[in-house]
Amino acid sequence: MTGLDTNVIVRYVMQDDPDQSEIALRLFESFTPEDPGFISVVALIETVWVLRSFYDASNQQIRRVLEILLRARGVVVERSDLVWLALRAYSKGSADLEDHLIQVLGQAAGCEHTLTFDRQASKSAGMELLVSR
Repeated sequence: MTGLDTNVIVRYVMQDDPDQSEIALRLFESFTPEDPGFISVVALIETVWVLRSFYDASNQQIRRVLEILLRARGVVVERSDLVWLALRAYSKGSADLEDHLIQVLGQAAGCEHTLTFDRQASKSAGMELLVSR
């Protein structure tokens, strides 16, 4: 298995640098179920951040990218079961994907609830809002 950094994932997805994108494309095409590429949750969230911050990607574009990565032949996404849950909630709600993922990862780890100061995350991602006294 070969771990993938965010910049490799972004070059593969965006195909915006002739040299690096070609290398990333060949790399992704070389992965097999027996010798897969590995995308950590951290690299996945960094990818979302880069797509949103530098490429001004819409929520729909981000969902599409994640679905492509989750379904890619020969690619293993860390905790893909939980990423799928977060992605489904993200598709229906207004909180960021990162908030949904924080919540489902906490729940899977046995947390009774996830606390936040973010009102949107408390409304859409199922977190519990902390309020000032």
